[in-house]
Amino acid sequence: MAQSVNITELNLPQLEMLKNQLDQMYVPGKLHDVEHVLIDVGTGYYVEKTAEDAKDFFKRKIDFLTKQMEKIQPALQEKHAMKQAVMEMMSQKFQQLTTLGVTQAAKA
Repeated sequence: MAQSVNITELNLPQLEMLKNQLDQMYVPGKLHDVEHVLIDVGTGYYVEKTAEDAKDFFKRKIDFLTKQMEKIQPALQEKHAMKQAVMEMMSQKFQQLTTLGVTQAAKA
């Protein structure tokens, strides 16, 4: 359920609490300097860069992440296949135990 909050009535600790509770909070705004931007470089650190440098940074980051995904994809596929084999074996064992239980119950 959406709730509205008058941010001008909140103090800093309340804003921090609000930020931690609502990861996605959108407020209208305008950029006064479109040539310089702040980019999140990770672990809470921000760096001011020109718009062109920021584009280059994100292009390098996308390329790096794409290479990492390609590198781990075979291992993930192998683990998925092993998981499927284990699930199939467990299903067979469960079916055998169920059949054995029904057979023993019929004998008793």
